[in-house]
Amino acid sequence: MEIREEVGPAGPFRLPLRAGADGVLRRRGGVLERLLHHGDEPVVVRVAQTAHDRVLFGARAASRPAAAHGIARMRFALGVDEDMRPFRRRFLRDPLIGASLRRRPWLRVSRRPEPFEALAWAICGQLIEAERAAAIERRIVASLGRRAAGYDGAGGLRDLPAPATLAGTAPALLQSFDLAGARAVALVRAAREVARGGVDLHSPDHERAWRRLRAIPNIGSWTVEKLALHGQGRHDQVPALDLALLRLVGRTLSGGDPDAYADESQVREFFAPYGEWAGLAAAHLYSL
Repeated sequence: MEIREEVGPAGPFRLPLRAGADGVLRRRGGVLERLLHHGDEPVVVRVAQTAHDRVLFGARAASRPAAAHGIARMRFALGVDEDMRPFRRRFLRDPLIGASLRRRPWLRVSRRPEPFEALAWAICGQLIEAERAAAIERRIVASLGRRAAGYDGAGGLRDLPAPATLAGTAPALLQSFDLAGARAVALVRAAREVARGGVDLHSPDHERAWRRLRAIPNIGSWTVEKLALHGQGRHDQVPALDLALLRLVGRTLSGGDPDAYADESQVREFFAPYGEWAGLAAAHLYSL
């Protein structure tokens, strides 16, 4: 079963130029390709920007609901339906991010198609550099991930392991991938909550899920805010303990001192004026 949808983006849009460091998103020429799952059913999605105001999505799966699910999740991940023009009008002359808005009106927060991906990778990325976290993620995908043929039937694609798979994984195995012991346990416990339905990451009541997750040792504000921003579309959330933000805000507040770091409260205060758009404002600050 194959379905296609051509979408007119809400406002300026550019298809991302890079595939992710975890190896699950593939780019060939100007086409993105990703394996997703609707329950246990695999669906392969392709995305191409055919014009400045047109994006073409195609999905192949055994059933129409699975194919439609795959397209819906990739539309979410790419933010193609989100109109950023109100944000742009409000902050176009902002002294901090206005220049980025004028140069990159298409810029969006990077997202994962499924919120569990954002949660799992946030746990893997706690307190370590991005390159090391990506290496851990690739090992998890290679050892435990799901596989299927690509859109053209050749060249295997990989998806993250299902929550149930990670829920039944021994923390020692995750540690062998270089994931710290406490984080390995936290990942397994979070996966169990999701697999058993105790945490519904797709529920519109995000705060309830966050509270359940925060009850798990070694899942704190940064992890939940990464989930919210990159997995649930919450532009009002900023991962205030992110090392890059601590450095960027510290440098800005100090007048340019490259060795200055802000603290968590300073980062939250810094982005408070951006309100419901704080996470998107942070993305523009990253890009400066």
